[in-house]
Amino acid sequence: MATFDDAQIHQQIDALVQEERTLREKLGRGEITAAEERQRLQAAETTLDRLWDLLRRRDARREFGENPDDATEQSATVVEGYQQ
Repeated sequence: MATFDDAQIHQQIDALVQEERTLREKLGRGEITAAEERQRLQAAETTLDRLWDLLRRRDARREFGENPDDATEQSATVVEGYQQ
């Protein structure tokens, strides 16, 4: 992912949350299968986790007087491993 500012990250988060809603609606209308919904939701949720982690990293750098733009996005494997 390229370097984004906080507003751009929040825009991406908002878009992914809307995508989650849309997927659930499509499933309810029978436009996609449950398997398709699960697969696409999992991808969106993983991206959301990475974006929220990046925002936390940016906030931490800012809190300690460092440049938030130096925060790096972690891989999905790393971010998903936090929960274990």
